Amino acid sequence: SASFWRPEQAAKRFPWLANVTLYGCLFAGGDLVHQLIAQKERIDWKHTRNVAIVAISFHGNFNYFWLRALERRFPGKSAGMVFRKLLLDQSFASPLATSVFYTGRREMRLLYGDIKALDDEVRFPDKTGLMYWPFMQFLNFVLMPLYMRTAFMGCCAFLWATFLCFSRQNGDDNIWFQISTLSPKKSAYVSLICE
Repeated sequence: SASFWRPEQAAKRFPWLANVTLYGCLFAGGDLVHQLIAQKERIDWKHTRNVAIVAISFHGNFNYFWLRALERRFPGKSAGMVFRKLLLDQSFASPLATSVFYTGRREMRLLYGDIKALDDEVRFPDKTGLMYWPFMQFLNFVLMPLYMRTAFMGCCAFLWATFLCFSRQNGDDNIWFQISTLSPKKSAYVSLICE
């Protein structure tokens, strides 16, 4: 039937497949946008492929089952339940997922002989990530239905990769620095906050 092909119906009927596939595509798309914004001479398709492999094989699956387990253990959207989910997510899942991401990318680079780029992957914007991801996960727990939560995180990862590219292009991974570059009138205020 025609309703089967609507994205929402497909996500409800095949939630695992829809979420993991969309997550992987968005995550790899974020890498592709990163490369396009960085104005590289040529797109590194191997790099994008490696990101997609790690995103689909681990991150999409991990997020899908992790978010379902959190909802089973702490059902609902009350403040207490959302806080518990957020605390567990940020103290357990986030460090694990970040470690796997960088380890997976490192292993893929070693496997395909791209050793020279290993050092470029080490920088991680911890402070900015600690502001972005808890807020996005909060929105995820409060606003999204369970069957779309992994896909929402894929959208967030896409935006995150785009932000990282923008911040690296401007020389700083700090959110306050980025805000100051967008609004020169506020730079004095931002530098006061950052110090």
